[in-house]
Amino acid sequence: MPTASRRHRRGDTPPPRTGSGEAEVLRGFLDYLRASIAAKVEGAPEPQVRTAGVPSGTNLLGLLHHLTFVERSMFLGDEVTDWRATFQAAPEDGVADVVARYREAVERANEVLDGCDDLGAPVPRPRVRPERPAPSVRWALAHMIEETGRHAGHADILRERIDGETGR
Repeated sequence: MPTASRRHRRGDTPPPRTGSGEAEVLRGFLDYLRASIAAKVEGAPEPQVRTAGVPSGTNLLGLLHHLTFVERSMFLGDEVTDWRATFQAAPEDGVADVVARYREAVERANEVLDGCDDLGAPVPRPRVRPERPAPSVRWALAHMIEETGRHAGHADILRERIDGETGR
């Protein structure tokens, strides 16, 4: 673990100021969390970025890799057959590769969300399994805020253990 003299404290980025509409608030907070976790992974050193920081095997790069699959599943309709496997990036995938794929998934998800005027309507995504209807846009945004926020908290702890980097 880094010593106090090696720690680097990044300034905290406050929560976003958004418009007053429900969709603006939900999307503003989701984008804030997305940017936070991508920044937490960017610049993290190899091999520590993929080294398990806790007994469960969770690692910093794996968290972002997993969130890429969650974004693609929720907003683009991608089917995931093994969620557990999404927590491990391939050995040949570097930090820049995983961050780029995450940002591309977020960009594509936002394109879908840009076309959504009714938060109560189902997410307009392809349905691989018609028997499983898409959730409402409101539910999908709330879930993605929860999922991304949860893993951003994990990432905060893992990054600090790797090199002392703190802050959002």
